[in-house]
Amino acid sequence: MDKLIAESLKNSIEAKQALYSSQLQDIKVLAQWMIDTIKSGNKLMFFGNGGSAADAQHLAAEFVNRFLIDRPPLAAIALTTDTSILTSVGNDFSYDDIFAKQIRALGKKGDLVLGISTSGNSPNVLAAIEVARQMGIKTAALTGGSGGKLKDTAELTLNVPSKMTPAIQEAHIWVEHLLCQIVDEALYGKGVTP
Repeated sequence: MDKLIAESLKNSIEAKQALYSSQLQDIKVLAQWMIDTIKSGNKLMFFGNGGSAADAQHLAAEFVNRFLIDRPPLAAIALTTDTSILTSVGNDFSYDDIFAKQIRALGKKGDLVLGISTSGNSPNVLAAIEVARQMGIKTAALTGGSGGKLKDTAELTLNVPSKMTPAIQEAHIWVEHLLCQIVDEALYGKGVTP
């Protein structure tokens, strides 16, 4: 058990360090895109499947409610939460369309979408990114491993260069929290942390 715990910690740390050292500039670019989106009165839209869906919801909650400082709510939505929309689109059309249809309905130029896919190959995430690009909406992705097809589909991809799914997902939540903090401080200063 001790060996397993140590190995898990090592993999998690290595994945975060690899993301930081290989993509620091892109992290800053994505943070600036988020800042610009909010400042211009537009919204952030997040989506993914499974654990990535949970990340999308977590990230939206941090923006709408608060992260570390008390500040006004920021416009963000997870496209993973409305079961009636998800199941009706999946049933009537295709599961591959569940996010793309929502972007068509809710998105507009000036918004920013962030698709989250550990493999980078989730068909519904890819379809949503493609629709957003067609609509002139900024597109970003969080991926892992090779980056999959998303790496070449989204305008900006933060790819965790690891083959360990848990380590990739842990790096995703780390960078998601980091983005929240950067946006908060850029818009409202450090404020008072709880």
